[in-house]
Amino acid sequence: MAGTDSDSNKLREDMVYPLPQPPAEPVRIGGEIVRDCEKKEKCGIFGVAGPADAVERCYYGLYALQHRGQESAGIATTDGQTINSHTGLGLVADVFNRNVLRDMTGGAAIGHVRYSTAGSNRKCNAQPILEEYIDGQVAVAHNGNLINAARLRAEYQKFGHIFHSTSDTEIVIHMLAKPTHQDKSDPLVHVLRHLQGAFSFLFLFKDRIEACRDPWGFRPLVIGKTRDGFYCVASETCALASIQAAFVREVEPGEIVTISLDGTSLSSRFFTDKRELPAHCAFEHVYFASPSSTIFNDTVMMVRQRLGRQLAMENPAAADIVIPIPDSGRSAALGYSRQSGIPFEEGIVPNRYVGRSFIQPSQQMRDLAVQMKLIVIPEVIRGKRVVVVEDSIVRGTTTRGKMLALRRAGAREIHMRVSCPPIRHPCFFGIDFPTPTELIAHGRSVDDIRDFIEVDSLAYLSLEGMLACLSLPTDHYCTACWSGRYPIPVDESVSKFGFERHQMKMFE
Repeated sequence: MAGTDSDSNKLREDMVYPLPQPPAEPVRIGGEIVRDCEKKEKCGIFGVAGPADAVERCYYGLYALQHRGQESAGIATTDGQTINSHTGLGLVADVFNRNVLRDMTGGAAIGHVRYSTAGSNRKCNAQPILEEYIDGQVAVAHNGNLINAARLRAEYQKFGHIFHSTSDTEIVIHMLAKPTHQDKSDPLVHVLRHLQGAFSFLFLFKDRIEACRDPWGFRPLVIGKTRDGFYCVASETCALASIQAAFVREVEPGEIVTISLDGTSLSSRFFTDKRELPAHCAFEHVYFASPSSTIFNDTVMMVRQRLGRQLAMENPAAADIVIPIPDSGRSAALGYSRQSGIPFEEGIVPNRYVGRSFIQPSQQMRDLAVQMKLIVIPEVIRGKRVVVVEDSIVRGTTTRGKMLALRRAGAREIHMRVSCPPIRHPCFFGIDFPTPTELIAHGRSVDDIRDFIEVDSLAYLSLEGMLACLSLPTDHYCTACWSGRYPIPVDESVSKFGFERHQMKMFE
């Protein structure tokens, strides 16, 4: 066991530790091997109709959802006749400045922040996607992942359809434009019935917003109402709060909610007659959602504190302090501290001015940016037996680096506690978990992982314990990344970059 011998506080830099094996055929983008070493955010969507400052409110809504995606941002807006959009790579504040916002006018707007779960980080993949077809213009923003997009795309390409992006979202517009679909009484309903996977969509037509959620409810999508009486829709309730809107309700699984151009009325219809058993993503509570949000009937911060309490009951440790891995581990660490009686300390602080590592020009600089994001406070750690609470471990290489930093700071013992079960299976529903061979828990024991990340002890929350911390029935959650039980049959050969291998030169 790492750190139990007499030299436990010495660095073991002379040792060679095998890394988890990469895929047999590494994916290359622009000649560079893609290295997604840790969990990544998905996407966030926001829409509002009615107010004169709809674009500005959409901007603030996206700003509140920035934690869900940092690769690109975009807003599309309509004045009732024409839809215009602006998208770009980077953070919301980088993509939009005062001049851009001033030039975007309209009474309804939808926006998107993106982390790529299908298709790489390129300008062509930024959303909302805006296209024109026989029925006019449409813009679409998507949170989730379509598991049958590759098959649908191949079918449309056989008939001469030309795709402008490598995102799974674009297929939806091609389907809307298909003449036989346009002949249906409700083309959008007909199209959505053909989709499989996780999707929360916002469609902006010239005269309305359509908010749609898949029949399983994988991703959260909520409706709000502003203080001046206009309806809005968002991935999380924290975005509603950013414009002082009150929570109205969730968009139901399988539902399409229409918001009128003036923002004062809602109408609803369902695109499926069959009500599927819900498959809400439990990892939203573990990591992705803002602690201030309420999703799936639970406040995220309270769930995370319960996870920490349950973790302490299942996996106690003899220690002097409890510290979180910022930021998503903080609430769970607080729960662990309160349950165990071990004092809570902030032993690691985030450096919020480093910038996003994904925009660094070289792999070496990206690795350095990751190291600089979290800074250990030696005075808190030195000589202490430390319980470190982390929300999850995906590939393990970044976690190992954090534990090495704690050793350098003088930690006497390190006891890692993880507030969810081991992630052993890839996600196909909107979380960028890599292939099984890149998941450190796939085919490895907890002891193997403990030795790799070099801690004195390692323990995970049980699946049963995690589900007990959530308020809905246990069979209402998707637990595929932990249990391997997928709510929908999936093709495990699906790749995030599957659309790019034949189109690499086009988009470089």
